[in-house]
Amino acid sequence: MFRPMLRAQVITDVVIAVVLGGLVLVLTARGMDSPFAFLTVVGMTAALALRRLSPGLALGVAWVFAVIEMVTLQMPDLSNAFIAGVVYATSRYGSSRVRLAGLLSSIGGPVIAALYLGLDDYRERLGIQTATTPEQESLKVAVAYFAIVLLLLLLPWLAGLVLRTRRSASMSREAQLLAERDAARADRAVAVEQERVRIARDMHDIVAHSLAVVIAQADGARYALKADPAIADEALGTISSTARRALGDVRELLGALRHEQGTAPTPEIDDIDRLVREMRGMGLDVRVEREGDGAGLPTTTQLAVYRIVQESLTNAWKHGEPNTPVHATLTYRPDTVEITVVNRRADDGTRGPGTGHGLVGMRERATMTGGTMTAGPRGDDFAVAVRMPSVPASGQMPRGLVPIPPQTLQERTGR
Repeated sequence: MFRPMLRAQVITDVVIAVVLGGLVLVLTARGMDSPFAFLTVVGMTAALALRRLSPGLALGVAWVFAVIEMVTLQMPDLSNAFIAGVVYATSRYGSSRVRLAGLLSSIGGPVIAALYLGLDDYRERLGIQTATTPEQESLKVAVAYFAIVLLLLLLPWLAGLVLRTRRSASMSREAQLLAERDAARADRAVAVEQERVRIARDMHDIVAHSLAVVIAQADGARYALKADPAIADEALGTISSTARRALGDVRELLGALRHEQGTAPTPEIDDIDRLVREMRGMGLDVRVEREGDGAGLPTTTQLAVYRIVQESLTNAWKHGEPNTPVHATLTYRPDTVEITVVNRRADDGTRGPGTGHGLVGMRERATMTGGTMTAGPRGDDFAVAVRMPSVPASGQMPRGLVPIPPQTLQERTGR
């Protein structure tokens, strides 16, 4: 029933209502011939004081004292103008029911006032000689009072409704701006998280594989140092080249992150042969079968294929049964690329050291291109199966299919 308001606002409304009520009492003191007239002024003043705190209650109080005024056959005074402020408050601050009650009061009040004042005028004209009949004269008076009271009540109600609508529109715009700001903040957070995941995935693919190669070659060099120094020297060379290549990849990745320029490490399909040689040098028996040509695949797809094969072979070396072959099948079709890597699981069921990020990274790479991945035990083996579109979901054009402008073609061919 009561709206939440500040104490200062309530006090302000009460003071304004008391001041206006006092002015009405002073101006109409001589015309008050009964205590009911004083009571009407007090009631209208109370309704005006409650207009914002409780618009519905204020409207009810105004109606009660208006009825008392008519029952006691009083003539309207200045305090009746307070009803305009009450009706304004019903549309400005009231609920839907209170607002509707204010509208009905704005229309029904003028009708009742016109009838009350028209009948009073008719009674006075019964003993007076007029040019026309008393009914016609009183009808004119009633119509005039109806128009005046209608303007006095309906215009404030409409003004309150307009201000309420503008306030609601302003709050809607503010809410929309807040929602857009929250959405932008959420987008930035998602972008930052995706970038963090991408950095972690690239760093894992680069560092984990390179360290696995370095560890394997270092262990081999240590055992072969006394027996065959040539083999140890070859292992140390492999360690050196692998470390330099990993360092270069990390520098390129950090450079791209720091300056927002350059390119992150982007191995290609042809680099899989070098990867296989490295894994064979670590003692892993890798057997690769290819179907189709992947040279024309987009850069994104080639990078995904390389990283998935790299991580699969690294996992096979870490967690697979030693001295057993690892079968890798690469199938390049016009619309899809399929990767299958199968290795024998260790008999004791133990796993080598790992964080579990490798499978997550492979699945993320497959998903980013619009493909799917499955990984898990298959009998005595562990199998990784990936299927992805040749053209990734980002819409990157395959290599060799990007149209070259005629001017550039002439510069390359010299024609």
